[in-house]
Amino acid sequence: MTVGFGFDTHRLVAGRPLILGGVRFEEAELGLDGHSDADVLTHAVIDAILGAAGLGDIGDHFPDTDSAYKDADSIGLLERVLQDIGAEGLRVVHVDTTVAMERPKIGPRKREIRERLAAVMGLDPRHVNVKATTGERMGFVGRGEGVAAYAVATLAGPPSA
Repeated sequence: MTVGFGFDTHRLVAGRPLILGGVRFEEAELGLDGHSDADVLTHAVIDAILGAAGLGDIGDHFPDTDSAYKDADSIGLLERVLQDIGAEGLRVVHVDTTVAMERPKIGPRKREIRERLAAVMGLDPRHVNVKATTGERMGFVGRGEGVAAYAVATLAGPPSA
């Protein structure tokens, strides 16, 4: 078993969609700015998986300097990472996440996010946890300027040599 940690942030802006864990929040007034679809939660999950696999980070695999990833679907990027770790004989067995943002409140949509991520990773939703918090009106999250996401991924695979 190996464990990896992921963290990502994106600025909130007008004119962009808000996508978290592959779920689009149509009701959101602001969305996330980034080279891809800026799905901060999926990016944190990807980094946690890559960290657990010892395969670098999301920027190594999908650089924001490469036009091929402009407006890319982050769920598609996650699927590619899952193929990469599968080729190494590894598989995700559990993911725990936290999203830090002021609004919209994601509590009513946590189950949907959990089920979306679980389906992509081939896991029972019990093995994908999605938590939410705010910035308590402090820092960039608390001022509603951006969103942060944290993730921990546990991988299983062949025994080490």
